[in-house]
Amino acid sequence: MKESFKKEGKFNYLEVGEGTPIVILHGLMGGLSNFEAVTDSFSAKGYKILIPELPIYTMPLLKTNVKNFAKYVKEFVLHKQLDKVILLGNSLGGHIGLLTTKLYPELVKGLVITGSSGLYESAMGDGYPKRGDYEFIKKKSEDVFYDPEVATKEIVDEVFATVNDRSKLVKTLAIAKSAIRHNMGKDLPKMNIPTGIIWGKNDTVTPPNVAEEFHELLPDSDLYWIDKCGHAPMMEHPKEFNEHLQDWLSKRNF
Repeated sequence: MKESFKKEGKFNYLEVGEGTPIVILHGLMGGLSNFEAVTDSFSAKGYKILIPELPIYTMPLLKTNVKNFAKYVKEFVLHKQLDKVILLGNSLGGHIGLLTTKLYPELVKGLVITGSSGLYESAMGDGYPKRGDYEFIKKKSEDVFYDPEVATKEIVDEVFATVNDRSKLVKTLAIAKSAIRHNMGKDLPKMNIPTGIIWGKNDTVTPPNVAEEFHELLPDSDLYWIDKCGHAPMMEHPKEFNEHLQDWLSKRNF
């Protein structure tokens, strides 16, 4: 996928395929590769997949919040001169997608959220993160998934490196606090954009009742469940995730 990576001004992003644009928003600890199965499948089905690298660790600390990430997504869509996009976000990325849709509805024709914050999130857990404690970070990383084996050494090493970088740790905490502060419960009933909700039945970060609440509050939403699945369905059950996404896109004629 490296050959599809582009740098233009302040934007670093992956772009694959041609057709209806799907802009994918990664989570706080999630990389562009988390969506490899989605990218491979849908770029071959008449969709242009774009995954901007969100400036999570490069934005000034005082601007490190969900609202400014939504503004960044708006600027990216305008930079690419895209006409009404489908946003797809996991975890913090889902929250950013929701806020982008609320603030800039003219840019969005559909939204897909999976394991999204915005109503509730317990990602920080009890005393997380502990710097220097590899086993603690390993356990926390495994807890994100139903099957702990999905948390490869590479994933654990990346999270460990992030929380042991003081600057990144401070920004991680700032973003987590911003996500908790920016509860969207009151906004959701006014958001009429078609929304697909794809959720792991065993998500412990944003539990199943969170998906049910999103479904209840969003006026035009469809809810899909994936069994034996945690917080990142597109990684843990990529085939099933893609099937649900395809079903939703077809149902909505996107």
